Amino acid sequence: MEFFDGITYNLRGLKFGLKTPKLLFWGLLRLGIVLAITGLFAGLIFAYHEEIMSLLWSRPQSNWLQWVWLLLSWLLVVLLMGLSAAGSYLFAQIFFSVLIMDLMSQITERIVTGNMQVLPESSWWARLLFLIKQEVPRAVLPIMISSLLMLLGWLTPLGPVIAIFTTLVTAMFLAWDNTDLIPARMQAPFGQRFRFLIQHWGFHLGFGLWFLIPLVNILFLSFAPIGATLYHIERKKAEQQGAG
Repeated sequence: MEFFDGITYNLRGLKFGLKTPKLLFWGLLRLGIVLAITGLFAGLIFAYHEEIMSLLWSRPQSNWLQWVWLLLSWLLVVLLMGLSAAGSYLFAQIFFSVLIMDLMSQITERIVTGNMQVLPESSWWARLLFLIKQEVPRAVLPIMISSLLMLLGWLTPLGPVIAIFTTLVTAMFLAWDNTDLIPARMQAPFGQRFRFLIQHWGFHLGFGLWFLIPLVNILFLSFAPIGATLYHIERKKAEQQGAG
């Protein structure tokens, strides 16, 4: 059931964002920042890839070795492109997207409930520093786990199965990056928030499936904080009604 809820909430968030001018603006701005940083890093790699390769291996004189050199040169480009994409995503998340994502979450809360969940004793500056600090493990941990799974796939005959599993795990972590916004703003401990991901892995898998569809995923990633916020709002409301 949670799996299908995840699919639905992400779609609802996108629809809500596209018809709300403030959310539409911040969603498109977030998309533009990530694309701009990625494009900058990629452009630098293409511009200087021969110089980078020459530092590792000078261009040989033999025609046959030159083909090997060119092949390794472009393999290096692919590797650096992957690292630049991961690095630009991490850079954008820590210094830009975490602010925009939290702002989109706050706007959604105010529109739906009329107020915003926040610790009364914490200042705006303290919340900002906490969010930035928490974004580091929230962004680094998924990259480490995904990289470990990829390495495991290369070293074992179960490569195709592990590749599919790695893709699904990555989608879950991308979903958690959005559902973690309100708990992080409430300064819940990292371990508690990570347990929430594990306990509700079905929801996060469904929420993250949209991120696996080429081209469409760019749009859903930009507006995912909205659907995740709607999920927390309605979850809290259901818990209060159950307790009452």
